[in-house]
Amino acid sequence: MEQQMKSEQSEQVPARKAESIEEAEAAIEAILFAAGDSVELEKISKAIGHDTETTGKILNHMMDQYQASNRGIRILELEHSYQMCTKQEYYEYLINIALQPKKAVLTDVMLETLSIIAYKQPVTKQEIEKIRGVKSDHAVNKLVEYNLVQELGRLDAPGRPIVFGTTEEFLRNFGVDSTENLPQISPVKIEDFKAEVEEEMQVKLDI
Repeated sequence: MEQQMKSEQSEQVPARKAESIEEAEAAIEAILFAAGDSVELEKISKAIGHDTETTGKILNHMMDQYQASNRGIRILELEHSYQMCTKQEYYEYLINIALQPKKAVLTDVMLETLSIIAYKQPVTKQEIEKIRGVKSDHAVNKLVEYNLVQELGRLDAPGRPIVFGTTEEFLRNFGVDSTENLPQISPVKIEDFKAEVEEEMQVKLDI
């Protein structure tokens, strides 16, 4: 029964033999790149349809090629397993990439909050929440963190609430030279937005 199952599995995934050294090397390169982690020699040999001795020789040849050529990657042998990794002399460049700030991803909530701030600035958090109908602390804090929104000061009113406005980074990211040149919102869009807020508030009241 066990032999039958093994036979069925081998029929489902037929081994394809690399017909040339070039094809074998290309296949191994693809395997190691896709795997990310180390791959055992036996698994590589089965994948390319060659015995382990031949596969080991091909891998050793590839390792010599990578090491000798002016390339940023190499193949590392780890106890009969192989892994594709970067060369040590290029670590500095990898660190430079890692230190670069990641591009901010704006959610629908943050975009909605940013739109209110852009068109109503200077505006307080309370005013933003009154328009949206929900708490906006997280969205405002994230926009400040992404340097799209900044504190402009405080109102001379009870509690001295902070007022917010957009930054130069906002203008650069959205391709606008001035907040005075923001696209005009159509009355239809405004009414749609009001309807959405009212509907959201009604759902909360019903709950």
